Amino acid sequence: MQAELKTLGPAALRQFQSLEFDAARTVTERFFPDSRPIPNQFQRQDECREYLIHHLEFLKPVLQFGTLAPMTKYLHWLDSVLTARNVPPDSLEQSLQWLAEYFSARMDCSDAEVVNAALLAARDDFIATSDPASAVAPSKPNVEVAAFQAALLDGDQRTALAIVNRCLDHGRKLTDVELELIQPALYGIGEAWQANEVSVAQEHLATAIVHSIMTVALLRAKPPALNGKRVLLACVAGNQHSVGLRMVADAFQLSGWEVQYLGADVPTGALIEQIAGWSPHIVGLAVSFTQQIGAVKDAIVQINQRFGAARPPVLIGGMAINHFDWLVNMVGADGSGADAQHAVAAAERLVNDKDSRCRGSRPN
Repeated sequence: MQAELKTLGPAALRQFQSLEFDAARTVTERFFPDSRPIPNQFQRQDECREYLIHHLEFLKPVLQFGTLAPMTKYLHWLDSVLTARNVPPDSLEQSLQWLAEYFSARMDCSDAEVVNAALLAARDDFIATSDPASAVAPSKPNVEVAAFQAALLDGDQRTALAIVNRCLDHGRKLTDVELELIQPALYGIGEAWQANEVSVAQEHLATAIVHSIMTVALLRAKPPALNGKRVLLACVAGNQHSVGLRMVADAFQLSGWEVQYLGADVPTGALIEQIAGWSPHIVGLAVSFTQQIGAVKDAIVQINQRFGAARPPVLIGGMAINHFDWLVNMVGADGSGADAQHAVAAAERLVNDKDSRCRGSRPN
């Protein structure tokens, strides 16, 4: 049973954040001392610094909320990434130790103890739960998904669009095509990048093609009758991954909802003002990674403060929530959806429940 970890107060958390980049730089220099030049050193230094910054971004929820499991899952994911790139196996554990030493030297004793306890607990939990035999190989897609995935990686937008159009011509709904074809293809590309089999450029190219194809495919769909409900959708501040939320937007639109889709990395202040100006029945927030948990909790707190009892229900979703569904209650959301279709169903329930409560509270 994991011991409960202490958390940092707001001032100490701000100090931690102010030290992140210097911490990453300092530890990178320990991995790459000038006396030991290696091939491609500058590229590897940049990659090392980037991974260390990711360490600290994923550590923030531990320091804010005292929950360790998402950090441990991130470390296992990163371990597979580093292994595929022939990084020495002890580098990950060493980086956590050196980060602990860095913060010990630069924060007040009591705050440093909190940071160190979190880093070393993450290290120990990672070691205790590591099992090389349980490493998951990239999934093998079906023929249709494999063909679509290959077209995306080749940058062949014409072929990728033809595959989607063929699905639609055969009577499949766009929401099913997105869930059964596009989503698994993108997951497969992500797994291939993790295994060092495709480049970052290919991954970005695939995402860009998918955005274009989804727009074209949506224009093919016959607009349904509006049901009088409005949903506002946004990726929380810091979340650049918006394809999944586009699928959610399509599912709502094809179910008769009016949709405002704000896209990636929406500042919380701008989100609040858009809610105030449009008065949606539901707000949907996308959370791709657990380092964005602080952002979604802050957004919900501000929604509560601004709108009080009149606030719209808030749904959250994304990979982080699918892995750790208990985060829904922790951040104060009203519900979640594991995919686009489940998000629409959850929104319908929340709106109907709210309407029932309103009717029940009216005097006879």
